[in-house]
Amino acid sequence: AGDTVATLVQNPDYYTSVAMYGREAVRMNKQTFGDIIYRPVDKRENYVKRCIGMPGDSLSVRDNQVYINGKKAVNPKNMQFNYFVETEVPFTEKMFRKWGVSKEDYMPYGQPSVVTDERTLAFLGFAPNSTGAYNMVYHFPMTEEALELVKKVPSVKKVIIEPDVLAGTMYYPVDYDNGWSRDNYGPIWIPKRGATIELTPENVALYARCIRNYEHNALEQKEDGVYVNGEKSDTYTFKYDYYWMMGDNRHNSADSRSWGFVPEDHVVGKPIMIWLSLDKDRSWIDGKIRWNRLFRWVDNIK
Repeated sequence: AGDTVATLVQNPDYYTSVAMYGREAVRMNKQTFGDIIYRPVDKRENYVKRCIGMPGDSLSVRDNQVYINGKKAVNPKNMQFNYFVETEVPFTEKMFRKWGVSKEDYMPYGQPSVVTDERTLAFLGFAPNSTGAYNMVYHFPMTEEALELVKKVPSVKKVIIEPDVLAGTMYYPVDYDNGWSRDNYGPIWIPKRGATIELTPENVALYARCIRNYEHNALEQKEDGVYVNGEKSDTYTFKYDYYWMMGDNRHNSADSRSWGFVPEDHVVGKPIMIWLSLDKDRSWIDGKIRWNRLFRWVDNIK
C-alpha cells in the first residue's frame, strides 16, 4: 500500500485536506495544493514515532494519559506537553538551555512565543498585575523535569498546561464527529489480522481508510447498507495487522491521532543506536555535540 500526496501541502496530509475542503477542491486547486501524486511505500518520508498500541489493543487518551486495554500506559521520561508560563521578567537563553527547551520551541518564528492578546490571556485564567497590565506569558513545550525547574523560578507566577480546546478538531477520523480530541481520544480498537468487525456507521468511519487504502477494497455506504467490492456486507475481516503511533512531544506531534492506524507494511524499521547527536542551537565550540547521547542504545532513552 502506498499513499496519496498533495505535493505542496503535506501537513495536514491529503486525506485530512480532502475532509476539510472536499476532494474536488483539493484536486482542482493546484496553486494551493500542487499536483496530487501516488507515492509507493518505499518512497515515503519516514517518521520516528513511539509504537504504543499493538494489533488487537483498545486504546484511549484521557486528560493526556494513554490507556491500553483499560490500564495506564507507562509514560516516556521525556514526554512533553505545551504550557503557558506567566513571569514578571523575561527568560534568558541560558534559562531555556537549562530546561532543555530548544530555540525552535520557544522562538518558532524568530521571536519568543509570547501571548499578548488580552482576551486569550483572560480565557486562559491569567489576570492583570497591580499596575493593570498583564505579565509576560510564554508558550512552549516542556518535559516533567523542565516543568518542575520552571516552577521554582522566583519570577514565575503561574503555569498552566495548554487546554485541549486550543488544539483544534481535525483528528482521525476527520469526517466523523465523535467528540474526540487531542488530549481526550477514543476508546479505539486497533485492527488485527484475521479479526472481524461489524460494519456499523461508526466502524465504517473508523476503519474505511484501512479497508479502502491499505487493503485495496471498494467500500460504499448506501441507504440499504454497506457494500464491499460491490457486495452488501455486514462484517469485514482484516488482512493486515495495524499499529498506533504517538510522538513523545504529545502536543506537537503528527501521529496516529491525525492519520490513524499504521499498517504492518508501513513499518519500515526500528532505531537501534544513536551514533551522533547534535544540538542545533549551539556552535561547535559551545557544546554542539551531545556527548552524553553518543553510541547510546535507543531503548535506554525512555
